[in-house]
Amino acid sequence: MLRTKTLVSPSLRTLSPLVLLSSSSTYSSSSCNKARALLSPSLRSPPTPKKIPFTVATHGRTWDDPYHWMRNTDDPDLRDHLDRENAYADAFMAEACGLRRQLAAEMRARVPATVATPPERWGPWLYYQYIPEGKEYPILCRKFSHPDGLVKTLLGYMHRFSKEEVLLDWNEIAEQFGYVHIGTCRISPDHKFLAYTLDTSGSEVFALQVKDLQTKHIISSSENQNVVSLTWAGDSGSLLYTICDETQRPYKVLCKILGSDNADDPIFTEHDLNYCVDITSTKDSKYITINSNSRTSSEVYVLNSTNIRGGLWPVRKRMSGVQYFLEHHYGFFYILTNAPSENMVSTSGGYYLARCRAEKSLLDKWQAVVLPDQDTTFQDMDMFHGNLVLFLQKKGLPLFCSIDMPIVDNIEGPRKVKDFNAWVFPLPSSLCNITPGSNNDFLSSVYRVVVSSPVIPDLTVDYDMEQQVFTILHQEEVMGLTDQNNANSHSLNLQSNCLSSQSYQFLHNIEDSQSWGDLSESYFCERREVISHDGFSVPLTILFSREAYCDGESPGILHGYGAYGEVLDKSWCSDRISLLARGWVLAYADVRGGGGDVSVHRAGTKENKLNSIYDFAACGMYLVAEGFIRKDRLCAIGCSAGGLLVGAVINMYNNLFSAAILKVPFLDICNTLLDPSLPLTVLDYDEFGDPRNKSEFEAICDYSPYDNISPRACYPSMLVTASFHDSRVGVWEAAKWVAKVREMTCPSCSRSVILRTNMHGGHFGEGGRFSHCDDAAFEYAFLIKLRMQGQ
Repeated sequence: MLRTKTLVSPSLRTLSPLVLLSSSSTYSSSSCNKARALLSPSLRSPPTPKKIPFTVATHGRTWDDPYHWMRNTDDPDLRDHLDRENAYADAFMAEACGLRRQLAAEMRARVPATVATPPERWGPWLYYQYIPEGKEYPILCRKFSHPDGLVKTLLGYMHRFSKEEVLLDWNEIAEQFGYVHIGTCRISPDHKFLAYTLDTSGSEVFALQVKDLQTKHIISSSENQNVVSLTWAGDSGSLLYTICDETQRPYKVLCKILGSDNADDPIFTEHDLNYCVDITSTKDSKYITINSNSRTSSEVYVLNSTNIRGGLWPVRKRMSGVQYFLEHHYGFFYILTNAPSENMVSTSGGYYLARCRAEKSLLDKWQAVVLPDQDTTFQDMDMFHGNLVLFLQKKGLPLFCSIDMPIVDNIEGPRKVKDFNAWVFPLPSSLCNITPGSNNDFLSSVYRVVVSSPVIPDLTVDYDMEQQVFTILHQEEVMGLTDQNNANSHSLNLQSNCLSSQSYQFLHNIEDSQSWGDLSESYFCERREVISHDGFSVPLTILFSREAYCDGESPGILHGYGAYGEVLDKSWCSDRISLLARGWVLAYADVRGGGGDVSVHRAGTKENKLNSIYDFAACGMYLVAEGFIRKDRLCAIGCSAGGLLVGAVINMYNNLFSAAILKVPFLDICNTLLDPSLPLTVLDYDEFGDPRNKSEFEAICDYSPYDNISPRACYPSMLVTASFHDSRVGVWEAAKWVAKVREMTCPSCSRSVILRTNMHGGHFGEGGRFSHCDDAAFEYAFLIKLRMQGQ
């Protein structure tokens, strides 16, 4: 659990290394004229929370934290304070009510009346989801496959010829409880049962439900709460699942026998607080794997899916810095790992594919079989009867390819991917995100993905790995936009990320055979590279409307995350059109600490976290220096751990941003990590550092947003959001930050710092497609209001 892919343009421009020095500014009567202009004369002073003396001491340092009391969410004074903050935020935004309604109406108008995913075959069934007209949430359905084949079945699906079975309706649950979050859904191997986890409060405390798909009744609800992952045994009568401890760490595996009145049997318990337990099954359903993972190492146990009483097989004991994950294919375990090996050329700590016989006595006899090509890294894998799918990155850019299976038994040594005559999946754009579909059917030769980019609405694509052809099944409809664009649609130049001359020829043969719904004629989207303080090249994706953009004068937003090795989301979002059409520039900085190569992630963790912060600042300066965004119109957005990034940059460079949005931000990192009883804290030591270690504590203190607010400085206008039931980032993180910013910084500027708390939802908000429009409209209205009033 966490606190929450692009090609280089041929015309790549870089900026010389920037001198990243602190640029705080002390307020004066003249420097705050702009801030005063933003405030209505009738706006009252912001709320002032109570202060209770509280002292923290460690490693010879002592500091006061008078807002520590906010951690007690049962304190009625906290609810009262948050209600007053919400009232102040509403008053601040009162003049923008019309703008909010207009933005929300624009966003809702782009949402199709109904939304449906193409059916995906699994055994004799076709599974799909759709959102009915006027509803917020999806419905999971299925239809029995037509005996005359897939084509007639698809036609039947489109025309509702065959009988539709509703398996799970999110809307019914939301109407009953007022909130719905489905964590995991798993269909049993015999397709007779649906197991899923349900949160009805927003706190991410999930209950296990099992539904009989023939009677449509819930037949079992586990007494255990905090269920995370689950998988079925081969008999479809045994369900294995994990539960969390009080810190939200999944630590125990239990087994439920359907129809039994006995208590669920414990299968495995992880006692090391640095490790989480995940449970899954191999694609062929032959084995169940129990994966115990820290952020940097792992240990796997396997269980025969048809004999769960037969005991666990440990694959290889955990080793610091070594991770591995496995699949099964006809008597072999295939293992994606970064484990050192004497029998292969070093992969510089990256992953390669090994295998061993699926026999208990041979589980530690690993043989390296597939190595990444030069400048390529392995990210993940998926296994099918006739194909192995590898998720790759080449020079930091995403690729998918398939290799024919099985790999011969007598292979003498590891070979590079290119030596297997791999088929690289054609992609429409060098700036796309790729998200795998369900792909549950081991016997299938078709691999489904959703392809998206800042200028390509979501495409559902099936890749036939046997025939080496692909089919575009569906593209997300954007009302009023894609219809017009598709009338003049054209094929994009496909990526020539080919690993053999044969696949290269194939790509060129199909280039004109499919049409990708690309909007690049209307929107400029390009990747640049920005040189950070130490010479590192930071990928920066820039998006704007070709018609509305005003060179050197446009306002803009810089997005960042930079944690957990997660790739910054740059997929299509129709909400953005409301900003793009108003001339805004949107930029996405892939700073260190985020996704890509393992080394890029590590270079932004622990003592290296400042690299993430300097990278983000460098990207902001680049946007201004190159004329993409006017200096006094640059804004920033960070969500969750991305809020830490933005908050730290604001502390160091008070004048860089004119406004910022911090969404459920992780800001009080030092105090939070010093309390291992808080959710996720111990697990975060591998990411941010362990404050019990003095050197790592000192590194955290250097950038902790809550502890480095610049006294008497003019801070940018800020919208800070929080959720009362957030179990990943406590609601107090945002509340304490806002209170301390108002206390310490320029009193005029800090009046335009507002806190908006969702008193009902959790870390991910309400989740419905229309309520999401309302939240986005509030955020955009905040930024546009500031822009219209002089920023």
